[in-house]
Amino acid sequence: MTKKSMPVRRAALLLCAAACLPLVAQAQGKADWPTRPIRLIVGYASGSSPDVQARLLAEPLTKALGQPVVVENKGGASGNIGADAVAKAGDGHTIGVIGNGPLTSSKFLYSKLPYDPIKDLAPLAMIGSAPLVLVAPKSMAANAGGYFKALKTGTQGNYGSVGTGSGGHLGVELIKEAMGLNLQHVPYNGGPAVVNALMGDQVQMALLPASTVMPLVQSGKLAALAVSSSKRSPLAPGVPAMPEIGAGNVDIEVWNAVMAPASMPAEHRAKLAAALEKILHAPDIRSKLLAQGWRIDDTSAASLARRIENDARIYGSLITQKNIRLE
Repeated sequence: MTKKSMPVRRAALLLCAAACLPLVAQAQGKADWPTRPIRLIVGYASGSSPDVQARLLAEPLTKALGQPVVVENKGGASGNIGADAVAKAGDGHTIGVIGNGPLTSSKFLYSKLPYDPIKDLAPLAMIGSAPLVLVAPKSMAANAGGYFKALKTGTQGNYGSVGTGSGGHLGVELIKEAMGLNLQHVPYNGGPAVVNALMGDQVQMALLPASTVMPLVQSGKLAALAVSSSKRSPLAPGVPAMPEIGAGNVDIEVWNAVMAPASMPAEHRAKLAAALEKILHAPDIRSKLLAQGWRIDDTSAASLARRIENDARIYGSLITQKNIRLE
């Protein structure tokens, strides 16, 4: 090599190294993410089941990611305000715990939903699911079959729910269709008001979470008619499944999931999904969720995506057919 060619070669090497620096930095950026605290938005009030679940996940997720995970409540509009905040977050460090309603039925209930649950949100992990329990005043415990028969032949009954478009409302509508029942919807402001209406014989049935009503069933204050799933549930011991009361394949559950903005880079979502799946399969986390009344099955992002699609199809068909609207 000549003395003249050495500076030329050195310059070429320097240029090559300079060109490679952005690629190295980019690779390091991917490996080092997250680079600041993660916001975990909950679209419901403090103390609600999604909030409790978010706080249960925050500590182990902090350890897994090496950055603090900070829970932030943005309640309102049945979870849609929080879902919208997650969908529109552009900082690359925001995720959310979202209930099934904003992900499956809201787009059919609201004419001006500010986000698209399919286009604007990406699934990370299913946290847990739970069937609802069809309950009635305790006086119906001995003759539920006779009452169902009466509702099929002209007698009109009332059923309560925590609000129009809620899981309890849509679930009973599906049961009505499957069994041919004559039932009128009466919306209330929250679960306690529905329970009081049941105990006062103001409504004859309601679909409510097992964690809310099973203690009342077990103490003899309410009668459990069925769980809203195709099979019996360990969360409601001894309670018949939908096929056993003649409601066929009605299978309605409430569930909560962790979602990310669709704009978040795929590799960052993959890192979050892997961390969440490991956390949700840890024995201590599973036992705590089960104690709160939640069943943990397939927590994967792919399974969650299928669940969203399936439930949206069921709810969308019902809402369109019944012309149920919230605005």
